Amino acid sequence: MVIQHNSERLNLAFAALADPTRRAILARLALGEADVSELMRPFHLSQPTISKHLNVLEHAGLVSSKREAQRRPRVLVPVPLKEIADWIEPFRQFWEQKFASLDDYLKVMQKKEKKKNVRKKR
Repeated sequence: MVIQHNSERLNLAFAALADPTRRAILARLALGEADVSELMRPFHLSQPTISKHLNVLEHAGLVSSKREAQRRPRVLVPVPLKEIADWIEPFRQFWEQKFASLDDYLKVMQKKEKKKNVRKKR
């Protein structure tokens, strides 16, 4: 299994995603753009705290901001999430193969058990 990646970008993205508030902010932004005051509401956090979370997300490239008069809405940048998904994909395939092998093994064992039980009944 060969996994290539831009480690600095992945490190920034994973570090940003490590915090549940930042993940929730990303989930909210997946629904559409929002400014700091809109993002503050569900968290009961101060504006400076939300701004710090947004700075981490922006530094990781997961969020960008626009300027609309006095408003600075943030938007989700999906490309780094795709890079994370691409990086994780070989691991997902690895585990799917392991689970498929386990399923096959369990089916064989069930067949053996059924044959054993049929012989005992005779």
